[in-house]
Amino acid sequence: MSRRSGAPNGATKDEKPTDEPPQDKQVRLLASDAGHFSMIRALHLADLVTELNGFCGVMSVFSSMRYCLGSPDDYGNLWAALAFMPFGLFFDFMDGKVARWRRKASLMGQELDSLADLVSFGVSPAAAAFAIGLRTPVDHLFLTFFVLCGLTRLARFNVTVQAVPKDETGKSKYFEGTPIPTSLTIAGVMAYWVSQGWVMENIPLGTFATGTMFEFHPIVGLFVLHGCLMCSKTLHIPKP
Repeated sequence: MSRRSGAPNGATKDEKPTDEPPQDKQVRLLASDAGHFSMIRALHLADLVTELNGFCGVMSVFSSMRYCLGSPDDYGNLWAALAFMPFGLFFDFMDGKVARWRRKASLMGQELDSLADLVSFGVSPAAAAFAIGLRTPVDHLFLTFFVLCGLTRLARFNVTVQAVPKDETGKSKYFEGTPIPTSLTIAGVMAYWVSQGWVMENIPLGTFATGTMFEFHPIVGLFVLHGCLMCSKTLHIPKP
């Protein structure tokens, strides 16, 4: 979940009052036609930390794909897929800290944060579930529903963040719906399954409508439930 929007965006104590505000400078650099690497120069340190969150998400997806291409009994890549997710959470937490420390926040940083979160806590858990064995066509529809709920929840956050009540520091008082990083609870459940060897045909609760076109794993309901909670408007989760 984005933590960047509440960070100060004024000048640092070392800047002169007449210096261009960091956010305005970034917008100017992004809109500039001069230089192939003007976008790179526009990134703040906090933005680079956010990129590491996205890196962890992509590496998790690739690890899930490598497991699918290898032996079902070799869980190395599966463990890697699950391990990259909490590292993504670490960088998701740190980018806000860095933004407040550097006193540099930006609209681009907020968008980067949401996009990285979608990969690390939306796409990568769904990819890991597929790798573990949720591979029927109906499973795919439910996992897609989960990812789309995360996508919608993050888009809503970016649109409504300014309307959410703030505390005296300018930080939002609560999340509307469960933050997308809470999908790590499902990743933790999947890690337990892997530790017990409950993958592929040994997934808990087995399948429903086995052998038909409607076959699916009832355990995929965890993803459906989490998706619904993310999109809830009335569920308010206090910020720590």
